[in-house]
Amino acid sequence: MTRLQELIDRHAEQRPDSPALRDTLGHRVDFAGYKAATEEAAALLRHAGVRPGDRVMVVAENCLAIAAMVFGASRLDAWIVPVNARMSASEIDSIRAHCTPRASVFTLGASDEAKAHAARAGADVADASFGHIAIATHEAEPDPDTEVAMLLYTTGTTGAPKGVMLTHDNLVFAGKASCDLRAMTARDRIYGALPLTHVFGLASMLTAAAVCGAEVQLETRFTPAALLEALQNGATVLPAVPQMHALLMEHTAGLGMDNLKDAKLRYVSSGAAPLDPAWKRKAEAFYGLPLQNGYGMTETTAGVSGTRNPIGTPDVSVGPPAEGVEVRLKDPNDKGVGEILVRGPNVMKGYYKAPDKTAEVMDDDGWLSTGDLGEIDADGNLHVVGRVKELIIRSGFNVYPPEVEAAINDHPDVVQCAVVGRPHKGNEQVLAFVQTAGDVTPDALRGFVADSLSNYKRPSAIFIVDELPAAATGKILKHKLLDTFADRIAEMDKE
Repeated sequence: MTRLQELIDRHAEQRPDSPALRDTLGHRVDFAGYKAATEEAAALLRHAGVRPGDRVMVVAENCLAIAAMVFGASRLDAWIVPVNARMSASEIDSIRAHCTPRASVFTLGASDEAKAHAARAGADVADASFGHIAIATHEAEPDPDTEVAMLLYTTGTTGAPKGVMLTHDNLVFAGKASCDLRAMTARDRIYGALPLTHVFGLASMLTAAAVCGAEVQLETRFTPAALLEALQNGATVLPAVPQMHALLMEHTAGLGMDNLKDAKLRYVSSGAAPLDPAWKRKAEAFYGLPLQNGYGMTETTAGVSGTRNPIGTPDVSVGPPAEGVEVRLKDPNDKGVGEILVRGPNVMKGYYKAPDKTAEVMDDDGWLSTGDLGEIDADGNLHVVGRVKELIIRSGFNVYPPEVEAAINDHPDVVQCAVVGRPHKGNEQVLAFVQTAGDVTPDALRGFVADSLSNYKRPSAIFIVDELPAAATGKILKHKLLDTFADRIAEMDKE
C-alpha cells in the first residue's frame, strides 16, 4: 500500500527543484520544499501528541498549510479531517464532537473565519514556515485502523453529516485515475479553486498532482478575475464546477472578451452538476477546447467516470467508468433508468462510527448504492438523470430535475438554475429557482421552455433569485432551496 506522503517523497528525491505548489498567500515551493513542509507539519502534530490512528481536524481554506497538514498527518499514520472554515461554529462543533480529534489545526493566514474558530477553541499560535496556523489539543483515543487516511464529512441531500472514511489506497487510486483521464504530466499546472476540504479538490486536484508531479496553484477563494489571470499566466488544467465556468464567462463578457485568448490551458472539465448541450457548446466556444464531464461523490473518492470527448460532440454523459471501476443499475425501469451502483478501489471503507448507515448503502459484495438515478447508453456511457430522493412524481409522471434545468439553462440570460419538487394538494409541484445575468421574467422563461418540455415537466413556478444556496465548491445545495426561499413560496401560495 502506498502512503500519501510517499507520493511527495518520490518527486522530492527524483526532481527536487521542480515546482510543486503555489498559493494566494505568496508561498511557492518546489518538491524539496514541499516535502520539508510536510515533515514540519508532522513534527508540529507529533509535538501536539498526535499518534497513529488519531484524528487531526484542519479548519481551513486553500493554502500551503492545509496541503502540508494532509501529507504531514499521513507521515504519522493519523487521519486528517479537513473542514471548511466557512462553516458555522455549530457545524464545526458537531464534526469535532463526532470525530473526537487529538488536535485541531486552524489556517489563520488564509481565513478570517479560521481565526475566529481558533479563538473560540483557545488554540495556540504555532510557528510554522509554511503558513500562519494555530493548534488546539484535545483528549482522544486513537483508532487502530491505520489504513484510513482521511475522514470527510458530507451532508448529501439530507443535511445530516456523515463521516466518510477514505483509505490511502482510495486516494492514490483516485489520484491516478484523474491523472490518466486528463493525461496529466509533471509539465502541468492545475488550477485549484476547488476547496481542499472537499473530495473533488483533495482527490482530483491535490492527490492527482502529487501522483504525476504537476504543480498546484491554490486559490483561497474563487473569483472569476483570479481565474482569468491564472489562465492567462500558465495554468494548463482546470477542474471546475458549472458555476465557476458561468461566472468566468460573465466576467469576461463584461471585459469585452467572447473567448479565451493567449492561454496555455489544454484541459477543462465540469463536475458536480448535470451538463446541458447548449451550455456545453457555449463553454467550448469560449475555451476553444472540449469541455469534459465526470461523475463522482465523496463515498467514491470523487471519480467514478469521465469523458474523453473531442470538441463539438453533443455527448452530455459522464462517460464510461474509470478503469478498475464497475457500474451497474439497480432495477432499471422500462426506460432503462435505475439507481447507480458502484464497486471498485475508489469506494470508501465506510461511515465512521456508523456501521448501520454503512450497511444501508454497501452490500456484502462491495456494491455502493449512490442514491443517483442513471442510464447506460449503447456505447457504455453513463448518464446521470437525477437523485432518487429528488425525483418528482407529478400527476403520476416521473419528472427528472436535470431535464428541466437543462431546458431553462438554454436561455442566454440564465446563469444557472435549480429545480426541486414540493408536495402540494396531493400532488407535487415543480419549482425552479433561476439566477440570471439579464432582465428576464418568469413568464419569458415559461414561454422559452414550452416547446422543449412536456406540460407535466414545465415548472409550476419560476423564481428569479440573486443567488442560489451553494457549498464552497459552488455545488448548489438543493436541500436548502425550500427553506431559503420559504418567504417567496409563501407569497406564491397566497396568490
